[in-house]
Amino acid sequence: MKIRIANLRAGLSEDTGRLLPKAAKRLGLKPGQIAELNIVREAVDARKKTDIRFVYTVEVLLKAGVKIPNGIVEKDSQITIVKEEKVQPLLRGNEPLTRRPIVVGAGPCGYFAALKLAEAGYRPILLERGYDVDRRTEDVRRFWETGELQVNSNVQFGEGGAGTFSDGKLTTRTHDPRITEVFERLAEAGAPQEILYKAKPHVGTDVLRQVVRNLRKRLEEQGGDVFFGAQVDELILEKTALGRRVAGVKLAKESELMAKHSNKRANQKGLTKSSAGGSGAGGLSADSLPVGSLPVDSLSESREIPAELVVLAIGHSARDTVKNLYHQDVPMQAKPFAIGLRVEHPQELIDRSQYGEMAGHERLGVADYQLHTKIQEAGRTVFSFCMCPGGTVVAAASEEGGVVTNGMSEYARDTGVANSALVVSVSPEDFPSPGPLGGAEFQRIWERKAFELGGSNYRAPAQTVGDFLADQKGDVAGALVTPTYQPGVTSANLHESLPKGSGEALQAGLKDFGRKIQGFDMAQAVLTGVETRTSAPWRILRDESLQSPDIHGLYPAGEGAGYAGGIVSAAVDGLRVAEAIISTYRLVKE
Repeated sequence: MKIRIANLRAGLSEDTGRLLPKAAKRLGLKPGQIAELNIVREAVDARKKTDIRFVYTVEVLLKAGVKIPNGIVEKDSQITIVKEEKVQPLLRGNEPLTRRPIVVGAGPCGYFAALKLAEAGYRPILLERGYDVDRRTEDVRRFWETGELQVNSNVQFGEGGAGTFSDGKLTTRTHDPRITEVFERLAEAGAPQEILYKAKPHVGTDVLRQVVRNLRKRLEEQGGDVFFGAQVDELILEKTALGRRVAGVKLAKESELMAKHSNKRANQKGLTKSSAGGSGAGGLSADSLPVGSLPVDSLSESREIPAELVVLAIGHSARDTVKNLYHQDVPMQAKPFAIGLRVEHPQELIDRSQYGEMAGHERLGVADYQLHTKIQEAGRTVFSFCMCPGGTVVAAASEEGGVVTNGMSEYARDTGVANSALVVSVSPEDFPSPGPLGGAEFQRIWERKAFELGGSNYRAPAQTVGDFLADQKGDVAGALVTPTYQPGVTSANLHESLPKGSGEALQAGLKDFGRKIQGFDMAQAVLTGVETRTSAPWRILRDESLQSPDIHGLYPAGEGAGYAGGIVSAAVDGLRVAEAIISTYRLVKE
């Protein structure tokens, strides 16, 4: 018999070995009567700073013949009998599919959708505009050191998506049962096993890179193919008696900077395949597509790849692709997002505010925070976003002439600096033009303004919190924290990098957060601008079948389509879309 027990509490000096006798006591049993104990969830209760506790949920397996005393479950609502539910197999659909499905975008949504399809035998083709994670990492490093930006290989674009250069947080507000599958997949691919039970799991950008490599390897082992330097420019659509449907994709003519792989001929022709396995290290050849596909030579000229299904997992920064889709009358609409700045504090300050005298305890690690306030007079919400303990502020531009900030931490979270975005909500009413593209135009305006304030060389504008609250330029050299942003910062008044009303809302938010975390609004803390890529400013519409309501075979998915916000929710959405495809189509040969 397997039993779940919630709210088992343990002090900082108690190791997890003490959970077994605690569980036995709750069940009215002796420790020897329990065959196995597994931790399901571990959280920290720091409400009482002088008595910080770990709070566990565990599952125990009783030894053969052992039963819990009568009345235990009835008296303790936090004890439940675990009922083993049989996983129902996903039934294959009947609609014939004669070509391999295409997945556009190698972020968490695209990778998890492709993996699900591959393991079901659909041999998907994954197209990524950027490079493999190793080449991409080098391009990002070069940009941070020199300001040399690669527009298709940066923090936003490339294998793993934007989340690869982040803290790798796996927290989510969704409660989808597929979350378990996502976590298990990530752990199998090399993420720390603790993500399976930590209340606030994270992977770290350094570990994420290895996870991404392993996901690619698994995908190719299952018959999928991954191609880098393959920017989808537009859809190939055809009209039928029932309306429009997908007939394939067309790659952008400028997709010439290829990933570094061994097939020289494929590089010359403008498309390279991952060399990590699968159907070989060649280009997109007739062998990697079904009957009727184009050979490499033809592909280099037409750049068209036929397909009946396209999963559109393009990420929240693919403005050029979205613009082209809009001009193809793909149904979409503008949606709200948030804009703001990055704030940096000494990590010790955050630890002390959250853990009191126990700050620095090895079992607690570094502390994080999540802050939120409604600014009534402005009619806007101010909140922290993507908080990175022990991390750095990073340059995340994907277009020339713009400055974009983001946050990143490695697994160790050991820089000694805490950073987070402080952002204010904006809506389509704030955008300079109506329609789905207005939000991207809005983002671009403030990214270019930040670029100018920073010196037009990808240095970012920065100032102290004290100067920001006083609405004056000042000098960031007097900050308590040395700004971590690379290629460097320039002292400026950050109110000039924000739309009207947003700076005032952030001033009010900082003061409110200073009442919640002592020292948060300290004058010597650092602000760096500008943070604009909190989520996609558009939503590519889909119906109950998860397809575009106007284009059969088009599956908008993930954060770039407006249906997710973070690594886990994007991966979950990829699984949902893949399941919808599997339950609708069966792969057949022409």
